[in-house]
Amino acid sequence: MRRSIAVLAVATLLALAGCATDEPAPTASSTASAAAGSGTGEQSKFFVQADYDNELALLGATATGPSGKPWEQVLNPKMVETAKFKKPGPYKLCFSNAGLNNPWRQVGFKTMQAEVDTHRGQIKEFVHVDAEGKDQKQIADINDLLGKGCHALIVSPNTTATLTPAVEAACQKGLPVIVFDRGVDTTCPVTFINPIGGYGFGHVAAEFVSQKMKPGGKLLALRILPGVDVLETRWSAAKVAFDKAGVDVVGVEFTDGDPAKTKKIVGDYIQRYGTIDGVWMDAGAVAVAAVEAFQDAGAAVPPINGEDQLDFLKLWQDKKLTAIAPTYPTYQWRTPIIAALKILGGEPVSNPWKLPQPTITQDNLGEYIDPDMPPLHYAMCGCTDLPGYPQRWK
Repeated sequence: MRRSIAVLAVATLLALAGCATDEPAPTASSTASAAAGSGTGEQSKFFVQADYDNELALLGATATGPSGKPWEQVLNPKMVETAKFKKPGPYKLCFSNAGLNNPWRQVGFKTMQAEVDTHRGQIKEFVHVDAEGKDQKQIADINDLLGKGCHALIVSPNTTATLTPAVEAACQKGLPVIVFDRGVDTTCPVTFINPIGGYGFGHVAAEFVSQKMKPGGKLLALRILPGVDVLETRWSAAKVAFDKAGVDVVGVEFTDGDPAKTKKIVGDYIQRYGTIDGVWMDAGAVAVAAVEAFQDAGAAVPPINGEDQLDFLKLWQDKKLTAIAPTYPTYQWRTPIIAALKILGGEPVSNPWKLPQPTITQDNLGEYIDPDMPPLHYAMCGCTDLPGYPQRWK
């Protein structure tokens, strides 16, 4: 799911800025398994070896569930009973959203709304509250929703540690809570839904770029901002891969999700080093801007990763880039609605509910490019069978 372009850059930056507050204290399991490599620095405090090992194992796991519906599939299911939450419908579902301030979240929320529309016989009301990327607003939003007669509460946390008490307070009300996208530091939600995760994303991208670079080449790592769990684990996995491969990481720079800043950073590194042989990114929103910086400098575009945002996929195809797109599919926004209805129906669900996390490669690139959809659309929305497609997403 890929995102960028000028008018949304400021919104994207504001959205991401609200996610940069969680810095957990290091634990015994928060140590890196690889020695420090050239330019990669110390391992993130977010790194947990067991989680890293588990996510890499999930990359090769076979999902269970309906064929062709990855938003309903589960990797290594661990079922939990939900009979205590069973009640007759129709239901009022409430959603506390971290924000709608970047293209990925906008595409995802449209997908969620369309999923709700397919269950109108079971859902009498769907309440959505936008925290606008602000922790304190989301805490207040959740507290307010607890008095609104919600039958189930869905939460996509703005940040992990700060939102944990609010989620725990909701659980203590006896309300079934479903967390997705980003996690919290509590096991009280009935289920936590997301794809494989940041370690898987970071590993896939770093393995590809390091293998496609010339030996001893120089790599520039572009990150959005520090302190966000899914971005930190992406970089943690990439660091392990680069350290093992002996990649010369000449810079690790934060772009703030800003295309203009990205182009300047990349241009400065090209000028400083003459040649940059690989680019790794912890998110694909500004992948097009990075590519354009090489083009503006008259330099060859090196191996690079982006995501499934259509502007990057189209550029990749048109310019015959050496690229890969690990994904964090927006189809995951369908799953919390499906889970909520299962829980309220007393059906067991998996906790965690790990969804497949496909990768776009040169071999399957053509399957994901849709010239009729806007540049900031995410190819893995899982939305083509939903009401209002494609107009709703344009």
